[in-house]
Amino acid sequence: MSAQTLDQWSIERFCEAGRSWDEDQRLALLRLLLVDGLGSVLVRRLLARFGSPREILRQTERELRQVPGIGPLVARAALDPRLDDRLERELHLARRLGARLVWAFDPEYPRLLRAIPSPPLVLFVRGTLLPTDEIAVGVVGSRLATAYGIQQTFRIVGQLAEFGFTIVSGLARGIDGAAHRAALRVRGRTIGVLASGLADIYPPEHFELSEAIVRSGALISEAPMTQKPKAGLFPMRNRIISGLSLGVFVVEAGRRSGAMITVSHALDQGRDVFALPGPVDSEVSRGCHELIREGAYLVESALDIYEVLRETALQRLREIRNSAGGTPQRGQLDGSARRILEALSAGPSTVDELVVRSGHPAGEILRALTRLELAGLAVRLPGARFTRIDATPDEDSDP
Repeated sequence: MSAQTLDQWSIERFCEAGRSWDEDQRLALLRLLLVDGLGSVLVRRLLARFGSPREILRQTERELRQVPGIGPLVARAALDPRLDDRLERELHLARRLGARLVWAFDPEYPRLLRAIPSPPLVLFVRGTLLPTDEIAVGVVGSRLATAYGIQQTFRIVGQLAEFGFTIVSGLARGIDGAAHRAALRVRGRTIGVLASGLADIYPPEHFELSEAIVRSGALISEAPMTQKPKAGLFPMRNRIISGLSLGVFVVEAGRRSGAMITVSHALDQGRDVFALPGPVDSEVSRGCHELIREGAYLVESALDIYEVLRETALQRLREIRNSAGGTPQRGQLDGSARRILEALSAGPSTVDELVVRSGHPAGEILRALTRLELAGLAVRLPGARFTRIDATPDEDSDP
């Protein structure tokens, strides 16, 4: 028996094989993923042993049990003919709700998420996933959020969405819901990651919010459509929130909380971690203070997050535009950003020069410049100067 048979397919090997699978193979794979106890690791271990989803389903219980980690209950469930009916119900419900399957080997599957340890092999998706959604910030925090936490979420997360970041959160009560609403309020993009199936929105009072998210981004889950929320699924959901994001922003969190589990995933995935300081006597801010003491970036405004993620975000945007053969677009720039863009027509300028030229306060100009930079319409030069992207930069300017 080869070393690969004893181990599992890598995600790269899985994607390489999956791109050539026909619809029957994909349905066989989905059938396996509906089996309780069969997650990504065990399915890839089965594939390493038997070569394809259909071949797995041709085995006997005894043969399946030869694979490490496959016990008698899982082996029996994988071959249970009643699973065919459940598969059909899942597909019917997905079609009725306008959901689709996005496999790890599909071009639409988020690149950042594919790179994490043990990524979901398939996502159930309602809404749209765009290449620019990789320029994302995950936002997590307490379900028992304070008025201060909600207020700061709307202020900072709303600014991030205005800059052009996609906001990723978990649709939970408290900070999660506020983060989604903050993005929607400024007509930004947001992605809700569920621990339940897409046909079972949790909490139920967020149903209308979930529908708004579908119109301005996407709802995603790795759980089957009818999966009810349960405790063990939330940590798995949290790894997807951080996996989709360049960095994770913690607004309010106790020392032992779901938000801190997300931070643990973020650190394992090499993501930056940001935290909002709170009142020194606030229990829901103790986790944030602990993170700051341990090296998380302290956040007072959205610019604190942008400055850390700027180079990575701009590099990825350049890659997206180059692969699409496109040019920068003005898109939905607000009035102040358009005026600052016009003020840059006079040539490379500092913020102070733009204050004089436009009459806008420095803070508003900085936010407008950030939007212009992420939109590909302005570029930062040495000496804290900015110029239009269609102007000719100095020879010593950033590429």
